[in-house]
Amino acid sequence: MKTKVLEQGLVIPKELLEGFGEVEIRREDHRLLVVPASEDDPILQLGREPVDDKIEDASANHDRYLYRE
Repeated sequence: MKTKVLEQGLVIPKELLEGFGEVEIRREDHRLLVVPASEDDPILQLGREPVDDKIEDASANHDRYLYRE
């Protein structure tokens, strides 16, 4: 399939996106990739269940605590 890139961008036919609620568009090696976005992205889960601790600067100095010598 070929399509023109318009001033506003590119239109991808809806039938090609059937079954996807959300997609990620990436540019890799002179190619555009349209891939399903993971609904269970682990990065989005960070901070959902924080742990209480006596350390008050862990978010600012996490490397110091993770990589103690």
